[in-house]
Amino acid sequence: MKILRVFPRHTNATPDDENVRIGSPTLFDSADKVLISVIFTWDIPQAIKLADEWGRIAYVDIGGPAYNQSGGEFEPGKFLKKGMVITSRGCPNKCWFCSVWKREPRLKELEIKEGNILNDDNLLACSHTHINKVFEMLKSQKAIEFIGGLEASLLRDWHIKLMMGISIKQIFFSYDMPDDLEPLIIAGKKLRDAGFNSNKLRCYVLIGFKGDTFEKAEKRLRETWDAGFLPFAMLYTETGKYDKQWRRFQRLWTRPAATKAILKADS
Repeated sequence: MKILRVFPRHTNATPDDENVRIGSPTLFDSADKVLISVIFTWDIPQAIKLADEWGRIAYVDIGGPAYNQSGGEFEPGKFLKKGMVITSRGCPNKCWFCSVWKREPRLKELEIKEGNILNDDNLLACSHTHINKVFEMLKSQKAIEFIGGLEASLLRDWHIKLMMGISIKQIFFSYDMPDDLEPLIIAGKKLRDAGFNSNKLRCYVLIGFKGDTFEKAEKRLRETWDAGFLPFAMLYTETGKYDKQWRRFQRLWTRPAATKAILKADS
């Protein structure tokens, strides 16, 4: 049976094998079944249109995070590109800006598959046993990336010891709420003392939400740098549309060279 996986848009995580399609079918496409995966809620109208188009060729199943569907066991390479893995789903927090807790009401530890790019919702919230197994798998990997955004308040010394035993390219933390700053500062000091620097330490910083200003956002981004992390601005949206000025501001804080130039100019 020929099964195609279809995505409304291409992202950095989209797989690229021969059974992946982006958007509408062509005259040369054929399949027995089509799986349409939707990440963002604002892509749902486009996904419904695609379901109609692909439905003329094959049976269509549509779903994904945008529909708040709880995920099952992770299958490498199916909906995420080769190398990306998810070892757990869910998060115990209920942040106002996040939908993870709505589709995953409880933290689920999954069977661990091999890969070097970890995209768990909240890896550090997992059990001691699970985290140990994850790092055991990572010992055989190179250029390891933690891109899910680790929660600094959950970082412990034994986590850092495990991190020191693997080949890490970059680790992303998160600075979303005011209460995240103090744990981030503490985590940054511990990680720097362990030999990590801003070439490996990164941090997502939420910007552009209701009540935010450029001045407030820049203050948080600079606080992130002072804590020892290279900031990466994450522009909040509920619709997929962005204010042009906020978009321009975000770009300055998502390109490492530009970000460092801004920070070093004032140092």
